[in-house]
Parts: sequence; structure tokens; C-alpha cells
Amino acid sequence: MSFIDHLEALRWHIIRAAISVVVFATGAFFAKDFLFHTLILGPSRPDFWTYRMFCKFGQWVHAPDLCINDVGFVIQNREMSGQLTMHISTSFIVGILLAFPYLFWEIWRFVKPGLYPHERANSQGAVFFVSVLFICGLLFGYYIAAPLSINFLAGYVVDASIENQIDMQSYLSTLTTMSVSCAFVFELPMIVFFLAKAGIVSPEIMQTYRKHAIVVILIIAAVITPPDISAQIIVTIPILLLYELSIHIARVVRRGDAARLNAKLARQAERDAAQ
Repeated sequence: MSFIDHLEALRWHIIRAAISVVVFATGAFFAKDFLFHTLILGPSRPDFWTYRMFCKFGQWVHAPDLCINDVGFVIQNREMSGQLTMHISTSFIVGILLAFPYLFWEIWRFVKPGLYPHERANSQGAVFFVSVLFICGLLFGYYIAAPLSINFLAGYVVDASIENQIDMQSYLSTLTTMSVSCAFVFELPMIVFFLAKAGIVSPEIMQTYRKHAIVVILIIAAVITPPDISAQIIVTIPILLLYELSIHIARVVRRGDAARLNAKLARQAERDAAQ
């Protein structure tokens, strides 16, 4: 294919991806009640699933302080067209998130023809695993990281006379940042898989720099969560587990590459002996 043909192919991949985003965004736009009352504003109410689970856990361990009976803030809109703008932008963001597996599949369809056969074989299931990790990270961010951040920031006061009246855009930005950040952080195993396939990362390197990685993970957890120790620990634990899983993935990749190399050398030796 010529350069112009590649651009033409890329154009149609982009068009199909854009159509999928528009379809999901349109559906989200018309599902306004569910989108905002149930999904977006869910973490702002004490009956949210996460808060109820924390309360049950608090009762189990005899720690009633874990129960959240009041979120302690009021959400306001301060611009004339603020709610309409927020409705459109939120629908667009939700459309991108829902269409992410298809978006990645379109990217993969464009990249795949340019790979060597062994590279295609090594990348089987990439779309599935990337999508699963993205969804798991998004759910973790929405149900764990975002509620903890919102509850901490909303309940933090410097003086009892100051009432927290949160702008809707600020609330939505916090919720989106927490959820999407976790979604991309959960892609760590797939990133390590491809880097290991490329020979850039090895299990020995990851084990050697484990202490450095823990420091980086703590920094990442501190960035995507408020300055609350409990929230940082809750976010840090799954990232550490993902790092350990990534070490195992790199080790499996190394063994697989070594086995294929040995098999290739054995076939070459057999051919040489036959000659």
C-alpha cells in the first residue's frame, strides 16, 4: 500500500470509531436520569453502594465511624448554560468510555496488517485483555477511588462556619479524573507484556527495581487520590498486585521466547544433520 492508501484506510478507521462514540454518546444523552441521578451523582449520596459496603464492614469489625451517613456538601450550578454544557460534555465522555473497546479494536485493525506473523501470534487476545483491564480499572476508580476522594474532600473543613458548596463541574472533574486514571493504570500488565515481547523489560529488571517501583506507585496513588492515608493505601494495594502480576507475565514471556528459540535451534540442528 502507498502512503495515500494508508491514510485512506486510517480515515475509515477514524470515521467508524467516531460513529461509535457518537452512538454511545447519543444514548447517554437521552438516558439523562440514569446518567446523572444514578451514575454521576451516586457517590454524592450516603446510600451509594460503596458507602453501604463500608458501613457493613464497619459493623463487622465494630468500627461505626466507617459508616457514612452524610456526605457534607451541596452541589451547585453557577452558570446559566452550565447544566446544558455539562449534559453534552458528560455524554461525550461516557460515549468515549463505553466505546473504548471498539476504539482500541479499530486501532488494532489498522496496526495489525503491518506486523510480522510472529508478532501477530504474540498479540493474540490483545483487544480482549486491554478492554477487560480498562473496564476493571474504570469500575475500581468509580466504586473505590472516586467515592473515597469525594468523601474526604467534601468533608474537609478548616472552620465549621464554612459550608461546602461544590460546583458541579468541579465534582464531575474529580469523579472523571479518579475513574479514568485508574482505568489507564490498570493497563500496566498489558504494557509490560508488550515491552517484554520487545525485549525492553525483563522480570529480573522489574525485580531489581521493585523498591523504586513501590515509591513510584505510592506517588501515583498520592496524585490520583486526596491526601488521605486510607484512600492512598486502598489505591496502592491493587497497583502493587498488578506490578507483581506484571513480573509474572514478563517471566512467562521470557520462558515462551526461550522455548520457541530452543525449538527453532533444534529444528535447525535436525536439518543440518539430515544434510
